[in-house]
Amino acid sequence: MRQAIRLPPDRPQRSDLLIAAAIALLAQVETWLTQGSDPKAAFAAAALAMTLPLVWRRVAPIAVLALVFVPLLLMAAAGYVLNSSYIMLVLLAAFSAVGAYCERRQAVAGLGLGLLLLAALLVVENVVAAEGDDAAALGDLIFLAAILGVVWALAVALRERSTRAGELEERADRLEREREQRARAAVAEERARIARELHDVVAHSISVIAVQTGSLRRRLRHERPEDAEELSAVEQTARQALTEMRRMLGLLRTDDERLALTPQPGIEQVDRLVEQVREAGLTVELDIGGARRPLPPGVDLAAYRIVQEALTNVLKHAGPARARVGVRFTERELELQITDDGRGPSGDANGGGHGLVGMRERVALYGGSLDAAPDDAGGFAVRATLPIPAP
Repeated sequence: MRQAIRLPPDRPQRSDLLIAAAIALLAQVETWLTQGSDPKAAFAAAALAMTLPLVWRRVAPIAVLALVFVPLLLMAAAGYVLNSSYIMLVLLAAFSAVGAYCERRQAVAGLGLGLLLLAALLVVENVVAAEGDDAAALGDLIFLAAILGVVWALAVALRERSTRAGELEERADRLEREREQRARAAVAEERARIARELHDVVAHSISVIAVQTGSLRRRLRHERPEDAEELSAVEQTARQALTEMRRMLGLLRTDDERLALTPQPGIEQVDRLVEQVREAGLTVELDIGGARRPLPPGVDLAAYRIVQEALTNVLKHAGPARARVGVRFTERELELQITDDGRGPSGDANGGGHGLVGMRERVALYGGSLDAAPDDAGGFAVRATLPIPAP
């Protein structure tokens, strides 16, 4: 889609003032110092009338082109021939302005008008000129028209090149803005998804607290009634918190999702996840090392989701490949490494989803680190570490 030419300014630019002033000065010097240009006052006035409109060459190019021919035609009709060198500069400035600052149709119309006025000048000079006087010949007209046409064409080419460059720059900026908007939307979507899952974890924990507190209260209500009453307050508070949590989950959850108070998956379910991926056709090797120990629910869920997203990306992008999942418990961290020997992602590593975005958000939430990049040995590798809080 072509971009409309930016409209010219409403007032003269400094560069146009300088161009007009320089040509006007040259015209006056040439007029007053050249022998035989009599009456000099009339020639000087004609020179000023030709150069002064150049100040507005960017504001009204076609009007300026027409105005510079007015003194030429008047002097030719009066029997005087203007053949000074500055006239060529005036015409070049006027014709180039038409090519540079008009849209294509207007530029073509302006070129036609200029050539028509040039031909009219030739006719007037030849009709008025007395026998023996110098007048412009047809060859001079053709030569001058060719020069002015070339200058006009160069100005048009430069304008269109500048326009295309502006279009490309605007398109690049627009694509960059769209990419940033998509990235922000992806991050927001993944954060909302993580928040929903963590709210499920919290809701499940609160539900467990309420159930266990109620059970303990019922056992103590006869033997220790005072303790049972305190536990009743705890149970009531937990159930109220659970109710509010469900309301909050309703705001975060989409229409096709339902409230899940069952525990979210954790690293202990990674064996089942690997089996499911094997059934989907991917050869996966699982290696769990270190002393296993319970993880906080949020960290446990994040670890499971990272492995899940990484294996999903392998299925989507790696092609025929073998994958390896490494899980290692250290004293302070849980280390995850998911590698494959496939062709790796082409273009967007996430395909149509937000896999890597979700991994980064989950790792950042718990202060861990993530490295997802093509592996030196081929394929793709995801390496993540999640801190394990001290017991």
